[in-house]
Amino acid sequence: MSYKKTHGVPALFSFFIPGLGQLVKGHVSKAVGIWAALIFSAFMSVIGIGLLMGIVIWVAQIYDAYNS
Repeated sequence: MSYKKTHGVPALFSFFIPGLGQLVKGHVSKAVGIWAALIFSAFMSVIGIGLLMGIVIWVAQIYDAYNS
């Protein structure tokens, strides 16, 4: 019996809810770090850089959920 790794489902979960793909894969500390980074970027949006940071974090965590 062979074990087939599923990459797309955690990435899809992370697309809609950031950090959920990492939780599905069992990477709790990564999910908490993503949430903390997104909260920080929300506070940074007051000075204008937070939106860019949020987009970069969102794309990076989808990529991480797919590849890790």
